[in-house]
Amino acid sequence: MARSARHNLHDSRRQPGTLGLRSGFRRGRRQPLPAAAYRERISRIHKTESFGPPEVWHEPQGRVQIAYVVEPPGRGYRHAVTVDEVRARLALLPRQFTRQVDILQFSRMTRKRALFPCYGMQWGSTIYLYPIEDSLVEVYSEPPTPAQRIEACMYGGRWERDGRSWQLVWTPETIRDFYLNNVLIHELGHIVDDRNTSFEARERYANWFAIEYGYRASRGRR
Repeated sequence: MARSARHNLHDSRRQPGTLGLRSGFRRGRRQPLPAAAYRERISRIHKTESFGPPEVWHEPQGRVQIAYVVEPPGRGYRHAVTVDEVRARLALLPRQFTRQVDILQFSRMTRKRALFPCYGMQWGSTIYLYPIEDSLVEVYSEPPTPAQRIEACMYGGRWERDGRSWQLVWTPETIRDFYLNNVLIHELGHIVDDRNTSFEARERYANWFAIEYGYRASRGRR
């Protein structure tokens, strides 16, 4: 998308439940921001509701090379992929896609972010990747939707019932595949998308982009 025209916020949320999103931006300077777009990882999201993103805004610089920012993942968490793995994955994509990315940040997990955890987020020309539990086991309070089951299966994730809760179990290999060929590419799709403005249309495009340039492309190289 044209950086000067629109600063869009998008995140890939991963905790299904009843958490709502509250409006309210950081104090001080407010960045131009349209209605937030959310990927379906919380089952009861009010898509028209804006919220204060738990991130530092990076002003687009039009860098020739992507700058990488790595924060400590936080106690009990790990980064699912490395800078070298992300750099190598992006190098496989056409240059017209990646040239719009200024910064790729590996963010830490904080108490605030743990309230509505994400796999990834796109804001302006920055992609943020969030850490995963050290155990590689995610605990959910509600059963997965059919779409969530299918998506996890595509990348090797395994859903298990554990009493009243559900667990999504990964291995180092499957979570790496999921981040490199789904989360990363999905968020890149939102940066590339310079046509759509509605939540539904932007999600359709990002989902298609992740399947076409992430899932299918990665399987074709194997």
